[in-house]
Amino acid sequence: MAKTGKYLYGIIASSAPEFSRPGAIVDFADIYVVPCQDLAAVVGDSEIVDYQHMRKDALAMLLVRHQKVIEKIMELGHAVIPIRLGTFAADDAAVRDILSKGHRLIHEILPKINDKIEIDVAAVWKDFGPAIKEIGQHPEIMELKKTLLGNPQGVTMDDQMKVGLAVKKLLDAKREHVANLIQAALKDLSHDCRAHELMDDQMVVNCAFLISRAEQEGFYARVEGLDAELAGKLNFRCIGPLPPYSFYTLEIKKMDFQELEWARNKLGLLSPVATKNEIKKAYHRAAISFHPDKNPDTPGMDKEFGIVKRAHKILADYCLASEQTRPGEDIPFGEERFQERSILVKVGE
Repeated sequence: MAKTGKYLYGIIASSAPEFSRPGAIVDFADIYVVPCQDLAAVVGDSEIVDYQHMRKDALAMLLVRHQKVIEKIMELGHAVIPIRLGTFAADDAAVRDILSKGHRLIHEILPKINDKIEIDVAAVWKDFGPAIKEIGQHPEIMELKKTLLGNPQGVTMDDQMKVGLAVKKLLDAKREHVANLIQAALKDLSHDCRAHELMDDQMVVNCAFLISRAEQEGFYARVEGLDAELAGKLNFRCIGPLPPYSFYTLEIKKMDFQELEWARNKLGLLSPVATKNEIKKAYHRAAISFHPDKNPDTPGMDKEFGIVKRAHKILADYCLASEQTRPGEDIPFGEERFQERSILVKVGE
């Protein structure tokens, strides 16, 4: 029998009693809020599934629904902190526990997103051919071609690769120059900016901007001004207004006791309790012992050093979870005290 639970979409700043029952949110009959103190989680009853092993088409459909629910709440006038796709809690009590553990972090985020939206800006070369042709006329490329063509032995495959690498280097520099120009022009209208991965060589910029709602028209006008300034060489695309997906999407992490035991033993933390400073020192000792630069003649040090870093990441997350539960206390490792510290609420990386 499939296990059911609460699927988490996002967090808002009030208990929103008008949304406290399924069907109260227009267009989404199964969505409601679970309140805790002055916060509420937007949830829906759902079968608990593993999103990491889902077919891409099914995952895409769920992603669209996930975003539509969050954006609907935003349209209704609420500042929404999105929660990572595929996050479940067992029941309403577990949802309230998450809100309680993340209370301080959530209240740090809410003022930063109040009356703000995200706009994603992407730009690609309108016609990639002229851009490449322009690079081909660069003095450095012309000189390189002249040298290679003057070689009595002819142009080799290695020579062609040299030209290709030189062209790519200059194209990357040109792209970076234009991207910096775009970002500089838009940053003064935004509260924050995040650069995303470029999808291919034709893409020049792919950034998210966190802006005030009142600046939305001015932001779009600035993009149009950039288009004119760059003489129509780029195709700009703006997506928004969006919730702050790129800036404050929350991750809810359920810690694993066996994993924690492995991590502390790996760093030699044998005491049942440790301070954050002791954990930090233990990591530094292990990192020095297994660092590849300190062991140049020992095979496998890269892997061992990676394992040490993973152990430290587990312990660092547990420290954050402990701080959210019992601020100021030392970090306990016993299984009984671990359970109340096993939930971590953090901003995704």
